[in-house]
Amino acid sequence: MTPARWRSAALAALGVQVAGLFGLAAYALWRGNLGQGAWFTAIEAVLAGLVLAWWAVVLRRFTRGQETPTENGTLRALRFTFPWLTSFRLVLWFLTLLSLMTGAAPEANTVALTALMTVWPASILAGNAVYGTLARLAPNPADLVRRRRLSEWLNVAAALSLAMAVFNVVPIAGFSSSPTLRDQLVYGLSGALDVLATLLALRAVRAAPVGEGD
Repeated sequence: MTPARWRSAALAALGVQVAGLFGLAAYALWRGNLGQGAWFTAIEAVLAGLVLAWWAVVLRRFTRGQETPTENGTLRALRFTFPWLTSFRLVLWFLTLLSLMTGAAPEANTVALTALMTVWPASILAGNAVYGTLARLAPNPADLVRRRRLSEWLNVAAALSLAMAVFNVVPIAGFSSSPTLRDQLVYGLSGALDVLATLLALRAVRAAPVGEGD
C-alpha cells in the first residue's frame, strides 16, 4: 500500500481503539458496581484514551512528513500526560506485586505469575517509549535515528500487547477469578485492537516520507 493508505488505516484503527478505551472505562465501572478496582481500571482506560488520541494526532502530522512545533498544544498535552499514565500503570503493577509478596494468591502457578509480573511492566515501559519517542521526533521528522527507534519500539510494543491480551483473556488460576464470556469478548477485543493499531502504526511510520508528502 502507499504511505497515504498505511496512514489512513493506522489512524482509523487508532480512532477505533480510542473509542474502545472510553467504552472499556464505562464497562469496567458498570461491571464493577463502581468499586475501587473498577475505578482504577476506568481511570487507566480514560488516561490511555486521551494519550492515544493526542499521540494519533501527532502521528498523523509525522506520517505526512510535517513538523510539529514544540509549542503545539497537542504535542504539549501528550508530553505532559503520558508520563502520568506510565506512573499510574506502574503504581498498579507495584501494588499487585506487593500483594503477591505478602501472601496473596498462594495457590497460583508461580511460573505464570512470574511471566505476568515480568511482561506487564515491560509492556508499560514499551508504551512509554513509543509515546516519548514520537514526542521527541515530531519536531524533526527527518531524524533517521529516532525514526528507526520508533519503529523498533512499536514492534516491541505490539508483541507485548499481544502477550498482555492473552493474560487478560485467560486468567491465572488462583490469582484472578474466571471471567465471563462477555468479559473475555470485551477484553479480548480491546487487546486485539491494541495489537492491530500498533502494527498499522508501525507500517505507517516505516512508510512515512522524510519530507512533507501527501
